[in-house]
Amino acid sequence: MNETFDWPAYIRLMEQLLAMPLDDARRAELEIQLTRIAAMAAPLLAFPLDNRQDVAGVYRL
Repeated sequence: MNETFDWPAYIRLMEQLLAMPLDDARRAELEIQLTRIAAMAAPLLAFPLDNRQDVAGVYRL
């Protein structure tokens, strides 16, 4: 599965929600870091679990 995520939009939204304005250089670096973190997490998230293994609950608003 090849999903893409709109990191710039996410970063802009988080800037607003956290009232933490960033300059363009910081936004670009944050996008790089978030992309790296997502790439590192992908294999773990793709790891299949046995039917007997419990997964953490997913809470949605």
